[in-house]
Amino acid sequence: MTRPNIVFIMSDDHAAHAISAYGSRVNTTPHLDRIAREGVRCDAAFCTNSICSPSRASILTGTYSHVNGVTSIVSRFDHATRTFPAVLREHGYATGMFGKWHLGESGVSLPQDFDAWCVFPGQGEYHDPMMITPAGEERVPGYATDVVTDMSLDWIDAQDADQPFCALVHHKAPHRPWQPDPKHADLYPVGSIPEPETLLDDYATRSRAVREATMTLADDLDIAVDIKEPVPEHLQGPENREARIRWVYQRYLRDYLQCVQSIDDNVGRLLDHLERTGRAENTIVVYTSDQGFFLGDHGWYDKRFIYDESLQMPLLIRWPARLPAGTELGEILTNVDLAATLLDACGIGADALAEELPQQQGRSFLHLLAGEQDESWPQSMYYRYWEHDSEPHHVWSHYGVRTTRHKLVYFYNAGLGTDAAADTAYPPEWEMYDLEADPHELHNIADDPAHAPLRRELEAELARLQAHYRDEPYVAPAGRAS
Repeated sequence: MTRPNIVFIMSDDHAAHAISAYGSRVNTTPHLDRIAREGVRCDAAFCTNSICSPSRASILTGTYSHVNGVTSIVSRFDHATRTFPAVLREHGYATGMFGKWHLGESGVSLPQDFDAWCVFPGQGEYHDPMMITPAGEERVPGYATDVVTDMSLDWIDAQDADQPFCALVHHKAPHRPWQPDPKHADLYPVGSIPEPETLLDDYATRSRAVREATMTLADDLDIAVDIKEPVPEHLQGPENREARIRWVYQRYLRDYLQCVQSIDDNVGRLLDHLERTGRAENTIVVYTSDQGFFLGDHGWYDKRFIYDESLQMPLLIRWPARLPAGTELGEILTNVDLAATLLDACGIGADALAEELPQQQGRSFLHLLAGEQDESWPQSMYYRYWEHDSEPHHVWSHYGVRTTRHKLVYFYNAGLGTDAAADTAYPPEWEMYDLEADPHELHNIADDPAHAPLRRELEAELARLQAHYRDEPYVAPAGRAS
């Protein structure tokens, strides 16, 4: 069979629960839903470090943050690290990269291993964005999501029909500050957006790490920058916190969802173009985001925490030539697995990136996408967030394990801040959740004597995963503080 093309579409901070194929209560995304309807919807795809640059590095390299070295947004990506586009290029693929790169300081870390590329410096701009090409910087007129799609389509059209291609289509949206395309200004008006069940979460059973984080809609969002409308005077003060969080939520979600709508529109443009040009049948279309996002869940915005709204990545994959339509895949997958899977699909081999590693990091899940059963597939995944107490959100460093039913989290609070002001240590803390009985992760059962055997089992699994991936925990697996 002819080697497949790849169109890998990635947004930034797009939560799975803002996609109607995943049951969104707040918006509709017909074009993203089309990928799910005509392909596979992955229901348990998770990031291994919920922040932009680290997840992007893991996707490209098929490795955990401690292996590729990108543990935070200020880490510099080492271009000596092999990536799946580099391997594809070595095997005859044309490779293109358009949109958000965001791996290290702009001008220092720029794409390599691509035949063509044009990327935003840093986070990028929504309107008439500045972009970097091999020839230098240029300002491109238009809305960023349209611009990235236009560039990608132009490059795809220029490819030789006899040479397979891999196009990375990486959008800025819906990253803050949320600046929608004006044509979507009437969508999702204030007052019409359903609230999440946990909008007014009081964190009653959670750790100090949760209570200290500064990412609540009521108190921590920079309204002037992000939603462009100051909180009214009558909503100020602690006595008005509940009303204030509801007021902010409606405006936050309005702008966020309008940015998502442009993503959906442009995914539709890509899908339609592949159909018109006869490429759809043998093109693997992937839609994902670098991590999830809190959409008012637990009263928050942003990500970083291991809780599922932040941990889960949307992952939709269509390949009409090989994958059965309308499939729902429930096995645990991670961003580290994507590179191996794409290389496997292209007939190169899932281990092509592992030649210089002490052990294989990611695993191909191509056979699962095709409907095969695999009793040996992992029933758990390992997570680690490194940016201890860093500005502006002050989320504490933690690692944990998520299984098909349970989650164990350890805030090791090591004082490993990314700046001098953040270099503060706190007593370590544990959290544990039964995701079947408590899907919103509201009831921490880590210190419940009735669940002590479960905690010991999950601690052992966490230690096993850390040993497997050769990540040295701040506290040794044996004799951890509780």
